[in-house]
Amino acid sequence: MGGRSAMSRVALIVAATAAIGLAPLAGVVASERVPRTLGHRTGIVVAATQDYPPGTIVIHSSKRTLDLVLSRSRAIRYRIGVGRDGFRWSGVVRIGHKAEWPDWRPPAEMRARAPELPELVPAGPFNPMGARGIYLYREGTDTLYRIHGTNEQSTVGEFASSGCFRMSNADVIELFERVKIGATVVVK
Repeated sequence: MGGRSAMSRVALIVAATAAIGLAPLAGVVASERVPRTLGHRTGIVVAATQDYPPGTIVIHSSKRTLDLVLSRSRAIRYRIGVGRDGFRWSGVVRIGHKAEWPDWRPPAEMRARAPELPELVPAGPFNPMGARGIYLYREGTDTLYRIHGTNEQSTVGEFASSGCFRMSNADVIELFERVKIGATVVVK
């Protein structure tokens, strides 16, 4: 990747992040860990339909939406990808950890179903976790489920995962900045 094409790519990334209202991703450009696209933002402010405290995330798997509660009357709604048949789940969990440009270690159960999966996929444009990972915990234990970005934009809005919740990279970056560790996540 020589001078001119690398500079054009850097300029394109900076322009794209500015166009969607994000600051350039410090340190990421230099390490070439930027996906080919951040995807598009889908978040819209909607009326909150149930009475949850601000900061709560409410996931409606059947509708393939994630609501971040802003107040008793408003939420930001994002389009998400959810678990395919046999992999959807429900319950109440908490955010236990957050990571920028996370590595991905496929769980043992997933590797048993797909032995060709590597033990580790490093952060970067081919990592299925995308730009951010929000790790879901139950009673202090990692569930191995995540709210995460994806570099496969076409899977957002679909029943496509093994139980995780996929967002465009642009949306997960925005959500990541808004949520706190310890926040409640209600999965319906």
